[in-house]
Amino acid sequence: MKIKLVAFGIAKDILTHRQQEFVFEGSSIADLKSNLLERFPAFSDLKKLSFAVDEEYQEDTFLLSEDKEVVIIPPVSGG
Repeated sequence: MKIKLVAFGIAKDILTHRQQEFVFEGSSIADLKSNLLERFPAFSDLKKLSFAVDEEYQEDTFLLSEDKEVVIIPPVSGG
């Protein structure tokens, strides 16, 4: 499946781009996470990684469709 990834914060640093086309095997957010961890092991250092599709947070069971925009939201810190 091909999707458009948009990354912020540390996720952008790990991917080295804010936006990119990403092709992976599978159809769910869980499949996407698995592929990201396999290709970019640095993601395993993050405590939590959230995903949004169509501006809404989605669970691991959410099924993606071709060419969707998926936003990677890393843990947020600050004050």
